[in-house]
Amino acid sequence: MRLILLALCLLAASLMPATAQTTPPDSAAPVQPAPALTQRIAELPAIVAAKGDFDAYFAPSFKAQVPKDKFDAIGPQLVAQYGAIGTVEKVTATSPYEATLLLGFERGIATIQLIVDPAPPHRVTGLLITGIEPRGDTAEKVEAEFKALPGQTAFGVYALGEGRTPQFEHGGGATMPLGSAFKLWVLAEAARQVEAGERRWSDVVRIDAQRSLPSGVTQTWPQNAPVTLQTLATLMISISDNTATDTLMRTLGRDNVDAMVARSSRGDASATLPVLTTMEAFRLKSPANAQLAAQWKAAGAEGRRKLLKDNQARIAATKVDTGLFGETPLALDVEWFATPRDQAALLDWLRTKGGDTALQVMAANPGTPHAALFDYAGFKGGSEPGVIYGSWLLKTKKGNWYAVTGGWTRADAGVQLPVFMNLMNRLIAQLASQ
Repeated sequence: MRLILLALCLLAASLMPATAQTTPPDSAAPVQPAPALTQRIAELPAIVAAKGDFDAYFAPSFKAQVPKDKFDAIGPQLVAQYGAIGTVEKVTATSPYEATLLLGFERGIATIQLIVDPAPPHRVTGLLITGIEPRGDTAEKVEAEFKALPGQTAFGVYALGEGRTPQFEHGGGATMPLGSAFKLWVLAEAARQVEAGERRWSDVVRIDAQRSLPSGVTQTWPQNAPVTLQTLATLMISISDNTATDTLMRTLGRDNVDAMVARSSRGDASATLPVLTTMEAFRLKSPANAQLAAQWKAAGAEGRRKLLKDNQARIAATKVDTGLFGETPLALDVEWFATPRDQAALLDWLRTKGGDTALQVMAANPGTPHAALFDYAGFKGGSEPGVIYGSWLLKTKKGNWYAVTGGWTRADAGVQLPVFMNLMNRLIAQLASQ
């Protein structure tokens, strides 16, 4: 059932526009749904149960992506696992024609994003089931499911205020590979330099010939294209642009980024030092540098710095196949590492010392379908075969701040992004009323 449901989510996701969650003004009035959106929400339970008028409900663009037979297969399987379909239990409109809603089942609650065409006949252009939580969900239930996953898992939920108070931890002190979540250190160092008056977010730098691999867009931009620090940071966080990340790291200075790692870590930061650029990591992971990769972990921080210096020309000359990452984990010792407690401390640093612009950058991609339930949601995650990690900074409607951070890694096979994200989003949903 999960595979079919996730296939539907992925198909429907292509129809959902990107949204950004920012801190709204205190006086902002709640968004009122248009009558057409209210009507489509009322019709939704019958549609999910495959008892409604599919053709009249969905726009042609949706039906082209999700045919009726595929959609109609979902409802009965949801009912088999979660019991009878009930009513829509909560609606949070994010625009007059878009909402996040909770659809009740006998034994679960589905979170759904719904978008309606503003033009008559107001058919649904986007429907994305982003997660299904068991009724009476708890952190203990999430922990049990994490523990059942193959490989190593760890997560933590922390209340932020005077320090960081663990609300729930599973392996909170375990060192985990971060993937692109390491880019939060780069953002934090950029913010520190701006707050210290050493730089401005509007400073212009140029994208030179040193390009990385996708993800991102700047690897294809013209040489010497001018960009601001804020643009680089936003691309780095919102779409995990690797060339933007490396450009920003060279601008800020590796030693300064290393110092931010040490400044924000709660334990031994040496496991991740020196902080590699994305292209350095790709080249070291390349089979051509297998000998260097094998030495990386055991060398220690100073040994790794010497390894980079002594082999600078060799590493720089390494040709990297764009298909380097298939489905098999590759050289997982060549990574960026931290514990959930370290990441919570970094998020807290960004909250208290990073400034408003850094928070806005983090909120460009909130990374959760529950973003509308919070006053603020900022996110950075990372993944590659065998590694997935996510870190969220959240402010509830009651004004309380939390860090939710965790990861899953295995050396023998890939990890499943939808499974991980569903578990983390269940933790996030439990905070919304706090």
